[in-house]
Amino acid sequence: VKNLKKIAKTLGGILLSILLIGGIYLAYVVLSYHRIEDKRKLEIEVSGDEKVETKELQIQENYKIISYNVGFGAYTPDFSFFMDGGKSSWAKSKESVRQSISGAAQTIVEAKADFALLQEVDVGGTRSRHVNEYDLIKDTLGKPYNVFAMNYDSAFLMYPLLEPHGKNKSGIATVSDYPILESVRRKLPISTSFSKFLDLDRCYSVSRLPVANGKDLVLINVHMSAYGGSPQIRQGQISMLKEEMKQAYEDGNYVICGGDFNHDLKAKEGEIGDFEWAQPFPKSQLPSYVKFAIDDLSKEGQRNLWDTARDTKTPYREGETWTVTLDGFIYSDNIEVKKYDTINTGFQYSDHEPVFMEFSLK
Repeated sequence: VKNLKKIAKTLGGILLSILLIGGIYLAYVVLSYHRIEDKRKLEIEVSGDEKVETKELQIQENYKIISYNVGFGAYTPDFSFFMDGGKSSWAKSKESVRQSISGAAQTIVEAKADFALLQEVDVGGTRSRHVNEYDLIKDTLGKPYNVFAMNYDSAFLMYPLLEPHGKNKSGIATVSDYPILESVRRKLPISTSFSKFLDLDRCYSVSRLPVANGKDLVLINVHMSAYGGSPQIRQGQISMLKEEMKQAYEDGNYVICGGDFNHDLKAKEGEIGDFEWAQPFPKSQLPSYVKFAIDDLSKEGQRNLWDTARDTKTPYREGETWTVTLDGFIYSDNIEVKKYDTINTGFQYSDHEPVFMEFSLK
């Protein structure tokens, strides 16, 4: 009997300790929760001898832009992610992260892009082995104008226990060969229920570049939520982005919005895809003077266009792994698109592929 009492007391103590630790951790998550404020002015880093006021964009001149979700440098082809039903929560190693980010940046260099909009760029994170990917991207690209907007600064996630996802700081980067006069972070609507503690903060950045005719080229860099079963969040984010483009255009400017839209851009409205979160983008809600560049392609052209994102439940196998087009560009009708394509890297550096667009300002 004494032994049973001892065992019961020990087990009770262990259970109490677990509950206490769990309570402390829950309190930490709740108390540390915050959203980054809206309309935060972003620092524009100017490198070299460039002067902000000396270089303007010209009308009827061709420019190249790329959008690329670099997947925090973890998604080599053999990587599967625990949140999507896969195995890993950390990148394989620091060297693997550096190789993936450098490879993604080199792809942009080889495309001779004048501008790049990048998403899921970690500046300090357990999952990305504490590599500052923004610094690595800046060093590789060598662009004179660079802007970073923090998307989220999350609390330490204890799950999974053997390889906790940890604390992560990640954002979106806009880099340019041409002067960025102003850049602002806009806060997108996300969950307000208890799930907000597990959700990630979301934002887009708005950068303004001067054009020789007195107008601005407004570059919007966005990483929208994977919505799951929340049509309210989905609609809220789309409405906010629509109003941003509307205001910029009605002020007389040129508008390009690029990034990861987390919608199936090839699907028609009303279609139901393989995954609930990858719904068709409600393009009919967009103002008449803006449209997705992918819609310039014929139906056959869209079918043949290499998809921009892969399923991360399992390692990537070409021809077997489910893929979808989530990334692209929206542009205003005072811009002429000369070329639009997805760059096929075989998902070598990320679970996303870069999207390329060549354009001119009318």
